Amino acid sequence: MPRLRSSEWLAIAYFVYVAAVAPFYIRTPWRAAVMAAGIAALFALSTRFRPEVRDFLPLAAAFAAYREMNWFTPAVRDYHLERAWVVWDRLVLDHYGLRAAIESTGRVAPEFLELCYVLVYGIAPLALWALYENGRGKQTNHFWVGYLAGTLGAYACFPYFPSEPPRTAFPGADMPHVETAMRAVNMTISGGYGIHSSVFPSAHVSSAFSAAWALLAILPHKRWIGWSFAAYGVIVAVATVYGRYHFAVDAVAGLAVSLLAMFAMYLLKGSSGKLDGSSRKLDGSSGKR
Repeated sequence: MPRLRSSEWLAIAYFVYVAAVAPFYIRTPWRAAVMAAGIAALFALSTRFRPEVRDFLPLAAAFAAYREMNWFTPAVRDYHLERAWVVWDRLVLDHYGLRAAIESTGRVAPEFLELCYVLVYGIAPLALWALYENGRGKQTNHFWVGYLAGTLGAYACFPYFPSEPPRTAFPGADMPHVETAMRAVNMTISGGYGIHSSVFPSAHVSSAFSAAWALLAILPHKRWIGWSFAAYGVIVAVATVYGRYHFAVDAVAGLAVSLLAMFAMYLLKGSSGKLDGSSRKLDGSSGKR
């Protein structure tokens, strides 16, 4: 039996979970079973890869998990969740003046928010780079445990909350009044490559905060890095609501789900010792780099 890292076991467990619930939600549940088997085989084969290559494989698993959720798109929608959630959005955007405050800067703040939104796709590689640059290259497994716990935790909720983003659930309503170049990029990505099963919780928000909590645990001597990621997570949360990619409750739920990263890191620390590279008990590698 190949010795897998704890983060790899976590990813496999997630895909097995999806395969278990798939018969209740999709007509072709066998695809989820094939996906789970494929991910397990990939991680088993990865034990023969160079450590540097293996360090990035969970990113591929996270992307596969995201795309898999599109299979759970419901054939018929009643929009009861969206109608309840949009009330809170209008309170935040209009009554409390969030949209007006953002657009009072002209194109600056709207462009910045859209840029931050699209950069979420690179947050995991950036976090890994921060680990390498700060002498924590051996701790990639620990990072992935935290990151995947929060990110996959968000995906795991999607089947139970079928929903459309506010921009498509309520076309033309509550939209930004400022059009920017980066918004055009985001709309292209969301329209061509986004999924349509659910927006609750926001995986953009949960992944940003999960990366922050993981970095805070692994780099306690440079906590500014982790807190910078957390501040970025706040900006992403605002961007998702302002840009109508998510409802405000999605962003709040994304933050709540990201706390799974803290719990997962706590469990890993309790099982394998300090997160300082002194223990390799659960990460399935020799520790050489």
